Amino acid sequence: MRMLVIASLTALALAPSALPALAGAGAVGRVGSEALAAHRAVYDLTLKDASERSGISGMVGRMVYEFGGSACDGYTVSFRFVTEIATGDESRVTDQQTTTFEDIRNQTFSFVTRSFVNQKLDHEIRGSAEADADGLEVKLEQPDKLELDIAAAHFPTEHMIEMISKAKGGERFYESRIYDGSDDGDKAMITTTILGAKQTAEGTDAEAKKAGDLADDAYWPVSMSYFEENAEGDGLPVYSIAFKLYENGVTRDLTMDYGDFVLEGQLAQLDMYEPAPCKE
Repeated sequence: MRMLVIASLTALALAPSALPALAGAGAVGRVGSEALAAHRAVYDLTLKDASERSGISGMVGRMVYEFGGSACDGYTVSFRFVTEIATGDESRVTDQQTTTFEDIRNQTFSFVTRSFVNQKLDHEIRGSAEADADGLEVKLEQPDKLELDIAAAHFPTEHMIEMISKAKGGERFYESRIYDGSDDGDKAMITTTILGAKQTAEGTDAEAKKAGDLADDAYWPVSMSYFEENAEGDGLPVYSIAFKLYENGVTRDLTMDYGDFVLEGQLAQLDMYEPAPCKE
């Protein structure tokens, strides 16, 4: 049971837009009509709920996300997700570290993810993908060399741009396919997204103050569910996430539901960076 928990948390840390802000916010630059903000966001994680089946008696953690680059030179992500999981009389520390590079102009994406359990390397995934007329050409280097073709899908920053564009256009529900190299890096996932009407923070919203200059800005409440592409049976999502999304791609107030357990992520610190200039 404990390894099931570890595997689930690893998937959470690697999920593409399992943290849409984390997977989609880049240096201020325009791709189409959307401007995304370079920033470093720190989230404190707490366990909201856990079923008996999960084997989890307690969990705390921290997630740190940093993004840089530009629309013309490509976007880079540095993402770290650390949790301490209590299961009965034992506890384990998991540490997932991911770096990615996405070149929207040339439609390429590369990624490296290392997962540690109690400071020992447990799993490493390394690969890249390139979009062409027929879909995505994926090349994996770790844990095994593998080349495969999969159907067309958005890379993470593309997906964030799509989400903001649809929210601005007043669209409330849509489906999309996302590839971000998560899990074994050999498949994309289907997402369904519900976009609420734009809202402003209430005076009792203490987390909003952590957003600095964004504290008084309006945001969209978003709910996303992720499904296996060839899922059978009851069609339940692999996981779901809800969050508040600002126009520049920053997110806060995360709720991540994995069925057997639910995590909450509250924005603890937000640092905004100067945009990297585009070099034409």
